Amino acid sequence: MNSGYLEVGTTPNYSYVFNFEEEFVHQDTRVWMSKNWTYGFYYVGIYMVLIFGGQWYMQSRPRFQLAGVLSVWNTALALFSICGATRTAPELFHVLRNYGPYHSICVPSFIEQDRVSGFWTWMFVLSKLPELGDTVFIVLRKQPLIFLHWYHHITVLLYSWYSYTEYTASARWFIVMNYCVHSVMYSYFALRSMKYSPPRWFAMLITTLQLSQMIVGCCVNILAYQYLKAGQACHISSFNIKLSIAMYFSYFVLFARFFQKSYLTSDRKSKGTERITTNGVTPSMKEKSH
Repeated sequence: MNSGYLEVGTTPNYSYVFNFEEEFVHQDTRVWMSKNWTYGFYYVGIYMVLIFGGQWYMQSRPRFQLAGVLSVWNTALALFSICGATRTAPELFHVLRNYGPYHSICVPSFIEQDRVSGFWTWMFVLSKLPELGDTVFIVLRKQPLIFLHWYHHITVLLYSWYSYTEYTASARWFIVMNYCVHSVMYSYFALRSMKYSPPRWFAMLITTLQLSQMIVGCCVNILAYQYLKAGQACHISSFNIKLSIAMYFSYFVLFARFFQKSYLTSDRKSKGTERITTNGVTPSMKEKSH
């Protein structure tokens, strides 16, 4: 572990930089992703076959409990997300404070000049593949699989891998927000899988954070479009902006509908039930612990 890593003023002065962070070479990862990102479509195809085939297979079979495995899974993802948030958020705040919104949206220094943020950006992109495993628990435990869950998983995977090949500058916002929200969300799931019972407002807070994430994502894309339209150099393609804003807007609509159905309908209020996504769907927190 080394200390005092600093790069040309565009990165924060980290107290510590681990060897695996300092040794990160962003050029190599971009070459790899440029050659392999389209494999994501194959992974998504396999994922769809497995989850819907798995649901058919489990129809006449008893559900698995998997309490111990689920606790380990959620705890591991919570710790990973917390690490990612603490290693990427300082770079975003540093850039906003010293260089302003334009740099934070249009200059990919978080990958090209900051090995700490760059490494955790790479980890973020790769993590979208194993995170598909969330759905395995839903299928094996015979819980409802809603459209929002699998749609969110496959689109985030494909968009993240594609965007990494372009070094999409606005991604620093998306990555920090996702790490932060997942830190809270997977911690909640870990507690539930360990049979703890966090208050109902905790679940509502998570969905509110997810909705806020979608709003900020749309705003970042609108600003990026305005910078491009004004003729300013901005390291994001117009096609990427269209993809991203379509995704974020669709997520907002789906999460808003999810929030309304889960927390605001008279049925849910009277029964005291609650659900959150995207790690796992819990039709009734009183009966099921994911």
